[in-house]
This record gives sequence, structure tokens and C-alpha cells, in this order.
Amino acid sequence: MDLIDRITNAKLSRRSFILASAAATAGLSLTGCGSSLTQATADQAAGKEGKWITAACWHNCGGRCLNKAYVVDGVVIRQKTDDTHPDSPDYPQQRACVRGRSQRQQVFGADRLKYPMKRKNWEPGGGKKELRGRDEWVRISWDEALDSIAGEIKRIKSEQGNRAFFADGGPAAKVLALYGGYVANWGTTSLGSWTYTPGPVGFSSSSGDSINDRLDMRNCDTVIMFNMNPAWSSAGNPVYHFLQVKKAGADFIAIDPFYNDSYGLLEADWIPTRPATDTALMIGVAHTLIVEDDPVKNPLIDWDFLKKYTIGFDADSMPPGTDAKDNFKDYVLGTYDGVPKNAEWAAEISGVAPDRIRYLARAMNKNKKVALLYAWSAGRTQNADNLPQMAMILGAMTGHMGKSGHMCGVSCHSGAANGGDTLVSPGKNGLPTVDNPVKDSINHTEMWRAIVDGKYNFTGNKKFLKGEMRDIDIRLIYHDNNARLQSADGMTKGIEAHRKVDLVVSHGQFLTTNAKYSDFVLPVTTEWEKIGGFLTGNREMLIMYSQITEPLYEAQSDEWIARELAKRLGVDASKAFPIDAKQQFFNQIAGSTVILPDGKTAAPLVTITAEDIAQWGVQGKPQQGQISLKEFQEKGLYQIERKPGDNYGYIAFKDFCDDPEANPRPSASGKFEFYSQVLADTVNAMGYSEIKPIPTHIPPVEGYEATFKDWQGKIKGDYPYQVINPHYLRRSHTVFDNVQWLRETWPNPVYISTQDAKEKGLADGDTVLLTSQHGKTLRTACLTDRFMPGVIGLPHGSWVDMDEKTGIDTGGADNILCGPVSTGQGVSGWNSCVCNMEKYSGASLIADVQKPQRIIL
Repeated sequence: MDLIDRITNAKLSRRSFILASAAATAGLSLTGCGSSLTQATADQAAGKEGKWITAACWHNCGGRCLNKAYVVDGVVIRQKTDDTHPDSPDYPQQRACVRGRSQRQQVFGADRLKYPMKRKNWEPGGGKKELRGRDEWVRISWDEALDSIAGEIKRIKSEQGNRAFFADGGPAAKVLALYGGYVANWGTTSLGSWTYTPGPVGFSSSSGDSINDRLDMRNCDTVIMFNMNPAWSSAGNPVYHFLQVKKAGADFIAIDPFYNDSYGLLEADWIPTRPATDTALMIGVAHTLIVEDDPVKNPLIDWDFLKKYTIGFDADSMPPGTDAKDNFKDYVLGTYDGVPKNAEWAAEISGVAPDRIRYLARAMNKNKKVALLYAWSAGRTQNADNLPQMAMILGAMTGHMGKSGHMCGVSCHSGAANGGDTLVSPGKNGLPTVDNPVKDSINHTEMWRAIVDGKYNFTGNKKFLKGEMRDIDIRLIYHDNNARLQSADGMTKGIEAHRKVDLVVSHGQFLTTNAKYSDFVLPVTTEWEKIGGFLTGNREMLIMYSQITEPLYEAQSDEWIARELAKRLGVDASKAFPIDAKQQFFNQIAGSTVILPDGKTAAPLVTITAEDIAQWGVQGKPQQGQISLKEFQEKGLYQIERKPGDNYGYIAFKDFCDDPEANPRPSASGKFEFYSQVLADTVNAMGYSEIKPIPTHIPPVEGYEATFKDWQGKIKGDYPYQVINPHYLRRSHTVFDNVQWLRETWPNPVYISTQDAKEKGLADGDTVLLTSQHGKTLRTACLTDRFMPGVIGLPHGSWVDMDEKTGIDTGGADNILCGPVSTGQGVSGWNSCVCNMEKYSGASLIADVQKPQRIIL
């Protein structure tokens, strides 16, 4: 009987009809899965009970909250979030955001890749390479796909050697390593200049150990937030924690080009500042601290802290063997160069009025309890290698480190608003590491350029070695488990690189940007189709998720593909994967640990019995833990209950401040270094650009100064606007961009200040052409007073949708505008980008939700 007939003839309540209709709609969009969905609809109509199962919400937003799916015969009928215990500020539920709640639209989406696909005009050697990204697709079998890929890999190796292989580093890359190696890639990714700088200067790049825990933050008088937006980027509990800090009486100050939702919720005092000028602004703040400090009348600087815990502030504290004139204080005062780095100097660069800079400095008064909180975003700018050092300097000058209610450090991602060591951790899966015999590794800012031009600057894989130019001839690009083409710098150059090589292979769940520009697309399972796994988010909880549904269509796991590829290459896959997925999962369960209430002792988390081991059919030993395996799997969550005064509290840098000799910082001196020769020598040797041992303002290659053709005369150039790429609730980086519910809710406009729009004759809803020296993209204008004039907000992660006739991206992809620019430690400088904008003269954009989905077969 037809599905609709059965719904019509059944005696259903209104609620049951809605549920059945929803399942029917899903069934119509899931060719190949109709039988299970049809049965699920009948089950619902008959009142058949399903089961709530903990589902993975596995994407890299920093939240990773609890996601529950109501499953009937492998079909998700509903979703919900954490209800495992009552909600309270001290013991909050791990509630999912709109992205997690829409996950069934992703897993069961009509645009899932269903079968192995080959580009129609591909043939050994590449075929018509210029058609990558716009060719037709042909369905093929797994054997044909893997045989063809393995054949090309063998040919390329015989002709060019293993240095012709370029891969991302997932399971398939392990097979390539066993086959002789591949060229890897590396980058600073989300951390930007927070990747390397903190170590040499004695600071920290991690939210986990650079700020105090969330309960102690309630003791703050003032919270100063630099470029943060946890409401969008780390949705879940962080903003809730900040609300408790506000309720406890703290004032909030926000330094950012964008008065975002987090600041609005906290009623923060907004200080608009231009992108990539934070170091200059903070230097201006330091000048005010120095010239206005009076130990009796106006005590701003903590001199005891400077003398005990830092080097390089003034001539008397410089490290041995250095020129005393190169100290930080004299640079700020302009003692030797004649240029005081005062509030007026900083205002010209940053756009912050001098009085507001002085206000900000005074708000950091050493006698107040102040939190100086930084996101990684300001470090995702060109020439920002001294920025984390300058951030540390403000905290050290004012003594806001190592004490209750005082803190200075990174607050973002999984550690947003809640610092401290991880309290609950999964075990290791038991897979061995596989050495890659090829040591070449290309920085993200130049990898596409290297493939096109055939040369690159080797500096190691995050080893930050002395730069060494090398020739390279890449013939294979293998995308395993990353969105490299979409998310790395210089997408326009990346597309050119993909159209040059002999073979491009992508694993994918959808026709993502990687997949679109490939020759072969191999459908892979989502985490909902795997046996299970773990998610780590904030320090107080651990999520164990389970399988929701059987693999859809012909999708296989990345590991299965790697094993099959290994067979065809004559490689022993057991050297990379000696145990199966179930044993890997069980090893993680058995190895999970929790810190006991004493705050120090780590103990096994899960109780495992001999019966559990037999039921799972795995190797292991019984053990006693804090929660049974069955209960953990049913709840899906283990969370430590916090309360004021418990032993889980954390004060960042307290051990160092209590006993600096016994607990030195990781710098050469063991102290916080205002002057770091190691930092300067390392960055300068890499060969991209140079810095000094103390923080100075270095105009980014594509920063505010680059918007002028005549900086001194203040005459604007061809690209007069700065662009930033905010994280956006529609996506987690690039993931979820294809989910229709989210597309409808979050339309992905370009944010333009009302002042700029008026000057350019733009109205709300106009189609706007954004042009940089690297590419062009279209978006619909959203006029707002929440962006400062001169700054455009183009949300991060939208999938490119190139109009091949015009060369204009119609998808609003931020990395089309960003170029492959290499500076400092190889920082990916997405938030240092300049462009022009104008009303588009062509056809208006249609809403993303109305665009055809990328459905093949």
C-alpha cells in the first residue's frame, strides 16, 4: 500500500499524523532508504515505541553538547538535549544549540553522497582537468573507484616518487605513509599567532590553563573581552557562565569591530576597534598605564609583579647580553626613536578615540579584580606574531595573574569562560602512530601556491625551522577528513591548484568544496552510522555517543576505505589498523579517567565487568569505576557536579606565582618575557617576515594601512574596506552549510555599517559584489550599526559556488577574498583582508535556502 494511503487510512491522532508526515517527507528525500523510513512511519502510526540514544554532535565548534535522538528502526523521529539532571548555574545541563538540534537534517539529508562517483571527463593522467568543479558525475562501483585510484597512485609513484603525493593526514594518509610517504601540510589554523608565540614568552595559548575556572570568574569586578563571541562560536554553556559573572556584579567591556550577540547579552561597553590593530591598541594602553601610574594617588601598575615574574620591561630588567635600550618601556615612551606610542598614536591606527584608550587602561587598575580575556581571532591576522606577547604584557603590568578574581589569557573554544585542567577524559583507541618517511610539509598559506608554482619554503611541520626553499611537483591531492580547499587561505589559488594535478580524491558525506573539485568522490559514514565514540567539550564533562543508524546507501568509513586501498597497493594495513572499530571504542571506554573529589587523584571512570567484555566481544579486563558501562551508555554523559569551595577550582598561573623557581614558565628565562630573543630569532629565521623581541605594531600586508594608496595623505586605495569572518550560528566552520533548516534561519548576508552603506548607495537586501585582489563574491546586504564603519562582516565557512562565466563566487565564501599571504610563523591571516564593495549590476541573489541542493543521483 502506498505510504500516503496508509497514513490516510490509519486512525491517527493529530500528533501522530504530524510525526508520520515528517517521516514521509524525509522518505521522499531519501531515495534508497524508503523502506526503513516507511516502516518507521508505520511504527509511529501503530504507536510503536522507539528509544532515546545519545547521538554525536561531533563538529568543531567548541561546544560539543549533549544530543539525544529518538530512534525507531534506525530513523530519527525527534531530537532533544540534556535532561539528565536538573539545571542550575553551578551544575548546568549540557544543552545543544540550533546546529546540534538540526543534525538529523544533516545525517539524513537528501544531498548525502550515496555511491562512489567519478568525474565524467577524468581519465588516467587527469583527462580534462579544467572541468574539475563543473563536470558531470558518473556512478561507479567501489571496486572500480578503488582500483582506478590505486592504479593512478602506483603510476605517479613510479614516475615521480612519493613527494608527488599531497594528503591531509587521515586514515588514507596512513596508508600512503606505509606506501612510502606523502607531502603533508601544516598551519596555525584557529589559533593564528597563538600557536607558537605563547611558549617563548612564557604565556599560554590554551583556554584550559590560562584563565581561572568559571566559579572563580564570579569574583571579578570587570571582564574585558577582546574579539570574543561565544554565543556564536562556542554555543552551549559559555555565555550562561558569563551571565552568572554579570549577576555577581561584574561590568563588561568589549573590544571588537563588531558589537555581537554576546556583548549585547552582557550589556558590554563597546569599544569599536579596527581588525588587525589590537597590538597597536594595547601598546597605547600600556603607554597610559606607564605615564598615569602613581603608586600613591593612582596605582595602575603592579611593580612587585613586574620585578618578580618578568624580564624586559625596562632597562634594569633586560636579560644578560642584550642592549638595555631595546626594553619595552623605552619603546613605548619613544625614548630613543622619538615616537611616543601614546593614545593618540594608537588611535590613528586602531580607530579608538584617545580618551577611550585611556579609559580602557584605567579599567585595568591593579587594585580591581579584572579578567583580561582574549579569543584566538585577533591572532588570525597577518604580522600578528607579537600579539599574544602584548596580551600577556597587559596582564603582567597590572598584576592580573595568579590570584582569585584576576586573570589574563585565552577564553575561547571548549575552554570559553571556564579554565582549568580537564577533569574527565576518554582513553586512547589503541591504534599505533605511523611514521611518514617523507618529511616535506607545506604551510597552509602557501600550499596552493606551491602546487601551482612548484616551489615552497620548508620550515617543518609546526617545528618552526629555519626556512629552506625546495622544489616540489605535486601530482595527487588526497582529501581525507578535512575541508582543506574550503577552509584554508587563498581558495582561488586552491581551485587553480586542483585543476593542475593528475588526480584529486575526496572522502565526503556531501558534495563539499573538496569533493566538487575532485575526480573521485568516496561516500563516507557520519558519526551517527559508526559504532560510537567520545566527545570532549568543557573540562567538567565527557560524552559517549552510540550508533544511531546503519550506514546509509553505500557509504563506508574512512578506515574501511584505507584498508581497501592498502590491499590494492600491497600495503599491510594492520600496521596502521591492527584492531577493529569496536575494540578501538572499547579501549577508549576502558581508558577513560576522572579526577576524584580530592581534586588531584585520577581514577578509572567506567566500571567494566567480565559480562560486559563478553557481550561486546572484545579484549579487556574487568575494572571498578565511577559509573557502570550500561548506565554511561544510556545516559551518554558523565558530568562532575561543581559547587563553590570544591577541590576542582582553578587559578591560572598560581603555581608559578606562588613559587616561580619550582614552577618556571616555558620561556628561556622561566619568566614572562616582555623581551624574547627566542621568539624573534625563531620567527625571523622562517623567512616569511620579521619581528622584534618586544611587541611592536607591524602593519599587516592586508591590514588597515593597506586600505590606503597614500597612508600619510590618508587617500584611500582600490580596496578601502577591511573584512572580518565571524563564526556564524548556521555553521561550525564549514559544516552544516547545506542544512536547509539552518539556511532558512541564518541567511548568511554580508554585514555592512549603515554609514558605509549610505556612502555607497546600498540598501538593505541589495546584492553586493565584494572584490579583493584575490577573488570576487556576492552576498545580500544586511545594514547594521553593530559593525564599525570601514569594516565588513562576511561570515566564515559558506561553501563556494563559482559562476564559471563571470569568475564570481555566488556562495559568499570568505576564503575567496583571502589570499595566500605568508607572514611570521606562517599565520593564516583570515581577519586581515581588504576589499572593495559595490551594488551588483547583474541579477539579484536568491536566498541560499531556495538554491538547488547539491544532489547527485
